Amino acid sequence: MAKKDIGFDSKLIHAGMFDDQFGSATVPIYQTSTFKFKSADHGAACFAGEDDGFIYTRLNNPTIDSLEKLVAELENGYRAIATSSGMGAVNTIYSGLLNQGDHIISTDAVYGPSRLVMEKHYSKFGVESTYLDTTDPENIRKAIRPNTKMLYVETPANPTMAITDLEEAVKIAREHNLITVADNTFCSPYLQRPIDFGFDVVFHSITKFLNGHADIVGGVIISRDKSFDDILRPMMINLGCNMDPHQAYMVIRGLKTLSIRMDRSQENATKVAHFLEKHPKVEWVKYPGLHSHPQYELAKKQMKGPGSMISFELKGGVTAGKALMDNVQLSILAVSLGGVESLIQHPASMTHSKMGREARERSGISDGLVRFSVGIENAEDIIADLSQALERV
Repeated sequence: MAKKDIGFDSKLIHAGMFDDQFGSATVPIYQTSTFKFKSADHGAACFAGEDDGFIYTRLNNPTIDSLEKLVAELENGYRAIATSSGMGAVNTIYSGLLNQGDHIISTDAVYGPSRLVMEKHYSKFGVESTYLDTTDPENIRKAIRPNTKMLYVETPANPTMAITDLEEAVKIAREHNLITVADNTFCSPYLQRPIDFGFDVVFHSITKFLNGHADIVGGVIISRDKSFDDILRPMMINLGCNMDPHQAYMVIRGLKTLSIRMDRSQENATKVAHFLEKHPKVEWVKYPGLHSHPQYELAKKQMKGPGSMISFELKGGVTAGKALMDNVQLSILAVSLGGVESLIQHPASMTHSKMGREARERSGISDGLVRFSVGIENAEDIIADLSQALERV
């Protein structure tokens, strides 16, 4: 049986595996900075690219290579590049694919630091950017300029849960010869694969769902074909944001349970979202699994499931939100998401605080918005915890 023909769950266990000299049943950790050459000629061949031997861990490493092959298989991509953090992936993409004078169009409610680094730092080098509501394809069309180079979307968006039509986005981008990039962190390849819709580059904060245990920081970039990998891999190497072998091992281990974790967490999230939607103190709830979500039908079309991320606002605004977060006992008040534990946080004062209030409001990030990453605890316990905290609001 060819590994490329096996199902997604089987790929989680077996893709990327290789036979080491001792027959290890798991991918070994090659915790080394450098590798011994067989001879001077072998070393020269490795540096010339004539031999696929390993040289130096900033360039390549067997443990990291195994993770990269695994994630590429899951995303149906050509090759993956593991980075030391999600922002390492973002900066590799920006630095590798954008030049002075280029223009990027992106989702307005994108992950805060991804927008901040573009507007505050890449702008100094002559890169222009426009952030808008990418759920409306016409907004994308109208924003395209002669120097537009890239369409960069995050769907569902962080933290508004707005959903961009991947198929329509690619159609528009191809009409104007734009590079398409998707942040697929909120879904993981288990629920959504943008490359299947024609996207050129997909990336993840591997810290989140792919690892799933809140114990490492990392990123990964997946290219649709060799041409993008040929640009992005040297850029990652030159930026020096390679992943550590032990990180890679931890992610490989975490990935084995991705589908099981996500099935449980989104089952819980569906119950929690229905609870919140009916609660008298809740103003609104945004969750792709609710009929009330503006892109409910689109979510069903391009996502395998609604995921486990929920945004909601209490009728008392930011004051009520703080009271809720200060009184949860089971859920953890912390940034990040996608782990086995439920996490709750306030984007306006935390992850998106540096955007500025006007930019947040234009992006749909209200002051009272609460972001909730639903874990795999018993759903009844999560709901009971929210219920008791809401009583104190």
